[in-house]
Amino acid sequence: MTWQERLQQGVVIPAHPLALTAERKLDERRQRALTRYYLAAGAGGIAVGVHTTQFQIREAKHGLFKPVLELAMSEMRGREAIAVAGICGPTAQAVAEAEFAKSLGYHAGLLSMAALRDASVSELLDHAKAVGSIIPVIGFYLQPAVGGRLLPYEFWRKFAALDCVIAIKVAPFNRYQTLDVLRGVADSGRAGKIAMYTGNDDNIVGDLTTPYPYGNRKSLRFVGGLLGHWAVWTQRAVELLAAIRMGETGGPARRAYEITDSNAAFFDSANAFRGCIAGLHEVLCRQGLLAGRWCLDPDEDLSPGQMEEIDRVYRAYPHLNDDAFVAANLDKWLK
Repeated sequence: MTWQERLQQGVVIPAHPLALTAERKLDERRQRALTRYYLAAGAGGIAVGVHTTQFQIREAKHGLFKPVLELAMSEMRGREAIAVAGICGPTAQAVAEAEFAKSLGYHAGLLSMAALRDASVSELLDHAKAVGSIIPVIGFYLQPAVGGRLLPYEFWRKFAALDCVIAIKVAPFNRYQTLDVLRGVADSGRAGKIAMYTGNDDNIVGDLTTPYPYGNRKSLRFVGGLLGHWAVWTQRAVELLAAIRMGETGGPARRAYEITDSNAAFFDSANAFRGCIAGLHEVLCRQGLLAGRWCLDPDEDLSPGQMEEIDRVYRAYPHLNDDAFVAANLDKWLK
């Protein structure tokens, strides 16, 4: 099966975090260990250089975009995992990032439009075409709360009609805006060629189990997820998607509330998601995969009360974590 066929079928794609030392330098050993963890857990792909990896890796003072993509690819090369590179910035930057990712062997680019905040629909489409001339494009609806911009139905209908677009990650954390994307794809004439991936970490099970019918057309479905939430407890995410694909509904439905409740703690929804990356880091620290919660921004950390919320969901839903799996393999991944 080709990577395109696997993408269309639906897989688990974690958004890869950034492993740092206490000095906020790249911890290569633990960065590799994270990639090895996702592969061993059964992830069908990995997204690198995305929001969860911290967009600041592109800043000159850090200079981490290239080494982080190189490290991940060195672990993924020769494996079946779909390699997705985050593509950001104005068109010149986005094209350069796409060219670099393509040169390393990345399969597709997850295209953020956040930098083109005031661009028209026509300008956004030209931007996508420029990147799509280099690497297949996965569209990305990033929620405005963490830096994204509103993207209307008109944009999604025209964007989905582009031949370079192979998938869309829908992550506005908003049902109305999610439906804008789905309706746009349905009306584009290319619905059967675009793999729909949920990025709505607040509604993972709901997205994956709900068909979206439009008129007499075949229903659209989310076939997989490209999620920051799946950067932790990944083995359980693989089991969840497998159960949904097998047609099971009872088990996943019972987990829907629990997963969203856990996400609220990890992503710090109570504080407008300010602690979302640090929350994921905290879980990975508890498992031993990271040495600390450090982010590139020294002021970025857990919000007041967030630690207690993570403690609560850990106690409430022990069946959702994959701590035993990590503990059994951690030494091997860290070598």
